[in-house]
Amino acid sequence: MDKKDLRIVYLGTPEFAVAPLKKLVEQNYNIVGVITNPDKPAGRGQKMQESAVKQYAISKNLTILQPEKFKDPEFIKQLYGLKADIQIIVAFKMLPEVVWSMPRLGTFNLHASLLPQYRGAAPINWAIINGEKVTGLTTFFLKHEIDTGNIIFREEVPICENDNAGLLHDKLMEKGANLVVKTIESILKENYPQINQNQFTKPNEQIRPAPKIFKNDCRINWNRDIYSIYNHIRGLSPYPAAWTELSNSKGESVQVKIFETRKELLNHSFSVGEIITDNKAFLKVAAIDGFIDILKLQLAGKKTLQIDEFLRGFQNISSWHIQ
Repeated sequence: MDKKDLRIVYLGTPEFAVAPLKKLVEQNYNIVGVITNPDKPAGRGQKMQESAVKQYAISKNLTILQPEKFKDPEFIKQLYGLKADIQIIVAFKMLPEVVWSMPRLGTFNLHASLLPQYRGAAPINWAIINGEKVTGLTTFFLKHEIDTGNIIFREEVPICENDNAGLLHDKLMEKGANLVVKTIESILKENYPQINQNQFTKPNEQIRPAPKIFKNDCRINWNRDIYSIYNHIRGLSPYPAAWTELSNSKGESVQVKIFETRKELLNHSFSVGEIITDNKAFLKVAAIDGFIDILKLQLAGKKTLQIDEFLRGFQNISSWHIQ
């Protein structure tokens, strides 16, 4: 079968999912439909916001479906009418079997980890938070249990010491686009592996999950070692962002998001959470085995600032403490 005859339905929502779709369109694959999340209100004005995938699909005049419920009979009818040979999922929600089992060649997913490690909604964040040196990308066929289907291809991607979630996201996004094309090319040639995920698990290896991240997961625990704190902050930067709370003797408190830091391993006599600053150019927080030097942060409701900008506007920071 020629690639122009292969009918593809593409499912995705955020920016991460745009790059593979763009690559497929540029290489003249036949995208017969794009499924993405419904528009939703966002920002202070609560204006309706279209997903990144929808915006790109509109620019290419692709057919778009935005179901509220995947089991809705009208949506199922519309999807069936697209007569897809295969479906591709990138950064999308769980699907019922009636959807993913519909195409004759099945449905494959691009996942931002080396499965079976980091199954779940936030693999990029958790890989950095846990201090991994290597992560990667996996394409696999869907089956009932989430992120457990037979693997088609895996590709390793190194995590550099100063990478944050945003930088790693962008690395994986571009490589992921190429891996999706490689996968679809192999399926077209009917020459592709389907490897059980158990074959990638070493004896006694711990399988780490990548669940959805909530606000409490983002709060910094200053009683941990500086490597754990440093990885926690960069693993959540720029989104959803690690945070802490500052308080003073007047009973005032404010939440602060922290985006960029340096770590300093050093024995000291300061209390954990104590702030060390010259009130001009630097602000450090004491941990059990050193200091976290804060470089970029944001007060609740304010814009993101470099530390020198923050200190110019936040008077007498040394009288505050970390809660």
